[in-house]
Amino acid sequence: MLDLDMGAYAAFVWPAWGISAVALAALVARSVIAARRWKRELDRLENGE
Repeated sequence: MLDLDMGAYAAFVWPAWGISAVALAALVARSVIAARRWKRELDRLENGE
């Protein structure tokens, strides 16, 4: 069974997990946005515009 009780360390562990999850999500979002931007630029250059 999954034991999520961190005892006295919960005040440090759960915020660390949260900050890590937010940072990872931000990196993924930034990568997707950049990939879309570069794809549009590539399409523009390939079409000779």
